[in-house]
Amino acid sequence: MKKIIVPVDFSKHSEFALEAASILAKKYDSEVLALHMLELSNALISDTDGNRQAEAVFFLKLAEQKFTDFLDKPYLKDIKVTPIVKHFKVFGEVNDVAKEHNADLIVMGSHGSSGIKEVFIGSNTEKVVRHSDIPVLVVKYTPTLIEFENVVFACDFSKESIKPYINASALFSKLGAKLHLVYVNLPGASFKSSTEMETRVSDFLKIADGHTDNMENVHYVSDYSIEDGILNFASIKGADLVAVATHGRKGLAHFFEGSISEDIANHSNLPVMTFKI
Repeated sequence: MKKIIVPVDFSKHSEFALEAASILAKKYDSEVLALHMLELSNALISDTDGNRQAEAVFFLKLAEQKFTDFLDKPYLKDIKVTPIVKHFKVFGEVNDVAKEHNADLIVMGSHGSSGIKEVFIGSNTEKVVRHSDIPVLVVKYTPTLIEFENVVFACDFSKESIKPYINASALFSKLGAKLHLVYVNLPGASFKSSTEMETRVSDFLKIADGHTDNMENVHYVSDYSIEDGILNFASIKGADLVAVATHGRKGLAHFFEGSISEDIANHSNLPVMTFKI
């Protein structure tokens, strides 16, 4: 993990993300790319009127100074921090910056306790997750410790989950983390027998890994909801992180409906990392 992007909007949640990134940077000797997007209209920036241009320069300098002050944090000491200022305000463009700098991870802060539609929909975090081709780590609290030793990857072992599984496996292998795959078996129409579950998982791993060696790391959990099964399993395993797949531009809400519910993000005390399908 060489480069970590942290979009900064000066909120306490972006400070949570910045501190979380600093912990990872120290552990993995990474560079932190602190990205601030100036909320100035194109009309103001491109206006040829002298007074309007002076106004634009004033706001640019003011924002840049505020950004500099925001990055003056003791936990960033001895970390290579590269400030990046962009004159756009579309958070979906964070992915373009990630590509430009060959970043490995985006870290964002998010409040979250009252539902995905309130936490993510229309928010900067959701916009970044929708467009990002690289993993996005979402943190909700002041980080005291960020570890990737035990990671729970929630998976339905469908074909569209192969890509995020491969990406997650590669990342956590590099970080030396133990990846626990969890399949939640539900009562009712979704119920599957042990043979059906094992066959589904075996077929999945043959395609994704080319073998079934990882069957021993797959855990079958029976519960009344997928989110309860995942969070209960993560608690039992003492997991440091919950990883999930997202449908990218279709949004988190689309992914969570009928699958991993909004309770994953809202009720988990653990950080959540997303991998794009």
